[in-house]
Amino acid sequence: MMSSVAAKGTLLIIDDIPDNVKILFKFLVDAGFKVLVAQDGSQGIRVTERIHPDLILLDIMMPGLNGFEVCRLLKSHEDTKNIPIIFMTALVDTDNKVKGFKLGAADYITKPFQQEEVLVRVTTHIHLNQQQRQLQAQAELLQIQKQTLYQKNKQLQEEIDIRKQIEMSLQQHATMLADRTVELQTRSIELEKRNMELDAFAHTVAHDLKNPLTVITGIADLLLQHCSTTKPTEPRYIEGLHVMVQTSQKMYSIVESILLLAGISRKTELEIKPLEMSSILNQVTQRLAEVINEYHAKVQLPQQWPIAVGYAPWVEEIWFNYLSNGCKYGGRPPCLELGAELLTTDQVDQNGDTMVRFWVRDNGPGLTPDEQIRLFTPFTRLYQNRVEGHGLGLSIVKQIVEKLGGIVGVESHLGQGSLF
Repeated sequence: MMSSVAAKGTLLIIDDIPDNVKILFKFLVDAGFKVLVAQDGSQGIRVTERIHPDLILLDIMMPGLNGFEVCRLLKSHEDTKNIPIIFMTALVDTDNKVKGFKLGAADYITKPFQQEEVLVRVTTHIHLNQQQRQLQAQAELLQIQKQTLYQKNKQLQEEIDIRKQIEMSLQQHATMLADRTVELQTRSIELEKRNMELDAFAHTVAHDLKNPLTVITGIADLLLQHCSTTKPTEPRYIEGLHVMVQTSQKMYSIVESILLLAGISRKTELEIKPLEMSSILNQVTQRLAEVINEYHAKVQLPQQWPIAVGYAPWVEEIWFNYLSNGCKYGGRPPCLELGAELLTTDQVDQNGDTMVRFWVRDNGPGLTPDEQIRLFTPFTRLYQNRVEGHGLGLSIVKQIVEKLGGIVGVESHLGQGSLF
């Protein structure tokens, strides 16, 4: 037996006396409740487990399972223990009330029923139960949030610990790096000082050797002239004098190269101005006239040169060494082509100025990749058996070009000559 659906809540009346049920059922339905009825304790338990009403009105004195036993059974099950139970009884003694409260009852109403009292007690306990459920749900949510927060805090603490370890490690590395930087700076200063001392020493030694070599060369030339104007001299003496002149000239060339090499690093202020490249090349070809004639070299120059700035004496030495090498190590006979080109606008130096590429192409045998790497290293000679030399020429070129803010390079393939 049940009422129509209502909004205030669902009530279950467990009572074996039809008159009591009839009275309660009518005014509770009129008050807006949905009302279910069970006629004994066993039926009441089954309905409760199936429907889960919002509140139970339970009669104490019933055949079979009395109200106390029904209450005890319902409160012992997880699904039904939180449903509020109001006992209905004509018993007014305190012992029975205490017994009911101990079993988990929420309240008592006495027979005969006072409708207003019943409505107030029913409404109050339904609201209390709803609030309790809401509080329980909030408590569970808070517990979940608390657990989540705990996990996040734990994770954050672990991340903080890891970051602290990383920071300590970085600090240690930073300290080591700072110490290493200071050490490298100290070594760099010491190395720079030693290089300056070495340059100064090389400059002094080379300068001191220059005059004696000039004297030796001059005396050897005089002896050769004397031998050519006097009576015949043994050929071995003439040959020895020629070797002396050639050797002294070679030593003089080495001394000049060392002086130039030392001067590059020692010179701090350069007179940079527009270059008269045609005039510079004219000076170079005059200096190399004997070598050019000896190797029957052909030197091809462009009709016009692009405007470029630099330090003319050093630029002359660059061309001198390139052409000298081209004559000695180029084809047979050497054919040297010189040229220049403006680089594109995206190929500029650190000051934003357009760069000019100057080049010389020979018809030599070409270079292997390994030879190209070693080409600009001081005292390196790639062809030991072809021509006498001291291996300083292209290393001087490299230092001069870099001192002037440029770069050197070579493009070469075996059997196809080289482009410097």
